[in-house]
Amino acid sequence: MPEPVSLLMVEFLTWISSRHRTYDQAAEAWRSTCPRHTVWEDAFIDGLIQVTAGDAPGRCEVTLTHRGRAILDEIDRASPPLTLA
Repeated sequence: MPEPVSLLMVEFLTWISSRHRTYDQAAEAWRSTCPRHTVWEDAFIDGLIQVTAGDAPGRCEVTLTHRGRAILDEIDRASPPLTLA
């Protein structure tokens, strides 16, 4: 059975997928020296994000892999719709 995805990882993947993110933006916002908060590194190791060449020199883009997108899609399918009372 696959290991559950942490809420921090879900937040990170959602942040990456919400709009165009450069490598520098993602690294600045999510890199940590704390051994308990390794979401940036864990996402690379687990194959959830990738870095691709950007539209200008030095503007690499961070995007979800198919596996990262599948995790978010599965969470969306499993979550009940939000209703306001």
